[in-house]
Amino acid sequence: MSLSSKSLHGLQLHSSSSCRQRRSNCISCSSGEAPNSSAAVSEKPTIHLATNGHSLLSLRDPIVEPLSRDFDPPPEPLDAAAHSSRLSDSSLHEDKEASSSSTEFLAKEISKRRNFAIISHPDAGKTTLTEKLLLYGGAIHEAGAVKARRAARHATSDWMELEKQRGISITSTALVFETDDHQITLLDTPGHQDFGEDTYRTLAAADNAVMLVDAGKGLEPQTRKLFEVCRMRKLPIFTFINKMDRPALEALELLDEIEKEFELSTHAINWPIGSGDRFMGLYYRPKNEVHLFEKDQSHGSKEASVQVLPWGDPSLQTIIPEDLYQQLEEEIELLEAVSQPLELEKIHQGELSPVFFGSAMNNFGVKLFLESFLKYAQQPIPHAADVGLIEPDYPEFTGFVFKLQANMDPKHRDKVAFVRVCSGQFMKGMKVQLARTGRQVSLTRPQKMFAQDRMTVETGFAGDVIGLNNPNTFAIGDTIYTGSRVVFPGIPSFSPELFSYMRNPNPSKYKQFQKGLTELLGEGAVQVLYSVDSGRTDPILAAVGQLQFEVLQYRMSSEYGVEVQLEPLGYSVARWVTGGWPAIQKAGKLYNCATVKDWWGRPVLLFRNGWSVSQLMAENSEIGELTPYALPPSEEH
Repeated sequence: MSLSSKSLHGLQLHSSSSCRQRRSNCISCSSGEAPNSSAAVSEKPTIHLATNGHSLLSLRDPIVEPLSRDFDPPPEPLDAAAHSSRLSDSSLHEDKEASSSSTEFLAKEISKRRNFAIISHPDAGKTTLTEKLLLYGGAIHEAGAVKARRAARHATSDWMELEKQRGISITSTALVFETDDHQITLLDTPGHQDFGEDTYRTLAAADNAVMLVDAGKGLEPQTRKLFEVCRMRKLPIFTFINKMDRPALEALELLDEIEKEFELSTHAINWPIGSGDRFMGLYYRPKNEVHLFEKDQSHGSKEASVQVLPWGDPSLQTIIPEDLYQQLEEEIELLEAVSQPLELEKIHQGELSPVFFGSAMNNFGVKLFLESFLKYAQQPIPHAADVGLIEPDYPEFTGFVFKLQANMDPKHRDKVAFVRVCSGQFMKGMKVQLARTGRQVSLTRPQKMFAQDRMTVETGFAGDVIGLNNPNTFAIGDTIYTGSRVVFPGIPSFSPELFSYMRNPNPSKYKQFQKGLTELLGEGAVQVLYSVDSGRTDPILAAVGQLQFEVLQYRMSSEYGVEVQLEPLGYSVARWVTGGWPAIQKAGKLYNCATVKDWWGRPVLLFRNGWSVSQLMAENSEIGELTPYALPPSEEH
């Protein structure tokens, strides 16, 4: 993950010495012997905040800290065909043949993989587009609705009961399906801003991003924020301008807004013919075709009927109203004159966004988008690690946990760890090392995810997302690997802005309360703090938005049978004391803040606003550095 000066509106960066540890890419390291050198591992410093839902990243209250300046030049990427010089000539020849065969096999499988996440502002139609991509990808035979009509099916990706009730996405979902000899992993994300942290984690596992824009509203705040995350990670961005069947802004105006605000070049792959109730279809530029859509009575649950005619066909002037036909002629001529060339390299570098128009609700333009995406999207990409860049065809298996989800199957009260495969081949039953603990873990129950549904998976390759049964073994940000030790940068969390005591009014439900608290906090759904007063044992929940609290309350009730009560606290800023308890004692009496402790018992100060933070620092300089995040003890030195 590379960084830029414009990264994420004050993104807090950290480059501790532990983030820069690596082993030399040498014979002894490749055979598993101890490391003896250290250097930087990527072209630019990377975020490295391993979390269990407790390390923090502030998006809205930036505190810029200087980066460490002792970075060395990056090492070469790991060589998938590296061999010991001690091998004899004959064995070397055999190994080269085996390595070549293995590399070709990996390359073939990797070339089939495409992986992407959808980002948007709430109500832009993200879940609807997800359903229609599944429909045209052959994964489902009838598309559901976010707010389903009576007797109609709900959206596949909105599997949680609360999502069905409210018609919103509140958890990220992995949907894996095959189409046109490609395996697609679609990472559906929550649209609501209170769950931006879940979206951020999901983007860490994505190779491409689809930016969904409401044609009637243009760019909106949540879209802007998530775009910056994608830009920071240099993800290719495909733009789908949705809801053209409703009153919409001018197509040229929408492209101009994207280019000016994001400094991102665009290339329209298709072009709308009309908008609102006059939306008739699309002009498909690569083939100079006109795709005319016909509405039916399926309400978008079935594939749309399409009539395809070449541009210049005389019948178009009778089918398309004269004013729309004339407007289309002028806009096609303008596009050909001013459009940026469609260069694949620029798309993959995140410098050029292919743009598509359509209506996901009515299935207009969805098939064209999917076909073009498979053509232009990048394959699985290398990932920066402590030992250098891990290429997808690196022969050893590596991956990282980007999401935990409890109770996806309520009957079994399970917990699933979502793992992004970064390199090598995953095999059912294989034994891997867990970098955080050093433990060996046997992966006996791997699953391919399709929202709430799943099936056993035998093998996986770079770009795949695999669900692992997680009996409190994994944490968000964990690295698993075979062969020599590899550690990927951890996944940061957002700094909380809302705080509430959570109480269990029913003592007889104590065990259920503790189990629910442990499992849901393990997901990173919210963060947890505790009072320093030994007489107050109720946990303090810390969240980015109020909806996180509401979802936690609902899930404690529906999944664990515990009706919890929340008591809000009047604070909006959290700061970790870098110097620990000795710094607190040295500073003496502190005013205008509350002192609490985190999961590991370290001091955290809660403030009512940013001004109170500045005041305390001015009056109590002895307290030392305050930071909006904390690293787990295993990564601190």
